Amino acid sequence: MLHQNTLEHLRVKLGTDVFDLVGDTPLVSLRRIAEHVQPVQVYAKAEWFNPSGSVKDRPAREIILAAERAGKLTPHKILLDATSGNMGIAYAMLCAARGYQAKLVIPENASPERIKILRAYHADLVFSNALEGADGAIRRAREIVAANPGQYFYADQYSNPANWQAHYNTTGVEVWEQTHGEITHFVAGLGTSGTFIGTGRRLRELNPNVQLIAAQPDAPFHGLEGLKHYQTAIVPAIYDASLADAQVTVSTEEAHAMVKRLAREEGLFVGVSAGAAAVAAIQVAEKLREGVVVTVFPDAGFKYLSDRFWEEK
Repeated sequence: MLHQNTLEHLRVKLGTDVFDLVGDTPLVSLRRIAEHVQPVQVYAKAEWFNPSGSVKDRPAREIILAAERAGKLTPHKILLDATSGNMGIAYAMLCAARGYQAKLVIPENASPERIKILRAYHADLVFSNALEGADGAIRRAREIVAANPGQYFYADQYSNPANWQAHYNTTGVEVWEQTHGEITHFVAGLGTSGTFIGTGRRLRELNPNVQLIAAQPDAPFHGLEGLKHYQTAIVPAIYDASLADAQVTVSTEEAHAMVKRLAREEGLFVGVSAGAAAVAAIQVAEKLREGVVVTVFPDAGFKYLSDRFWEEK
């Protein structure tokens, strides 16, 4: 039986700025929604404990630090990237802390909460076609860079190896230590794929028998913010198709229903991609007789309060 989290996993970090507060998020047990799969245990990384409120603080931090070390990001350069929201917020927060300007391309249908947060950090926003989703934002960002390459550091989260390396160096290590090496299955949604690739590679090194399961939407048109339908979308350059032992799909309706369940049965107020992750993790756990399944909850639910599914009965 896996030991329960103790206060050492919730330790306070004394940092000098927000860069020092990224990572070391707690691992929470999904007791009630996973009660029917016992003795299999299901856990989730509570990534809203990061300073900007999402898992994207990890790759944004590593991308900025790597760019500084390489001399690619200086006070005279503008950090530019495409984002569906959370990565942009992480960039904007960290750039504000460093004194950089962030220019972010985001679909015009991004939630009002996201837009207000980005503007609070004084990010320069460019809106792309809502019907083109994250891929449209990527194409628009590339056009901006091509028009004036000397003005920008193009962070390119979908192709930048610092994205997955952030999770290799932090998330994977944390999951291993928090489960005392007892993890048997790791489940994560595919957006940029950085969380899945980086964490998966580290866990596979620590135990070659750990099963890695990737989750994605079940259709090209979906409401799973931050996730991509890889069969029809631009596949990120950092994605390694050979890494996953299995793939699972989740519908928008399943994720929305799970978000409500997590709030009402576990006391966890999470975002839509976290709901999708929970659905996927339970799907995996239901096929096991024993094991420790770990997934990642990318953010809390506060940026989704304007979504209509909360009003549905």
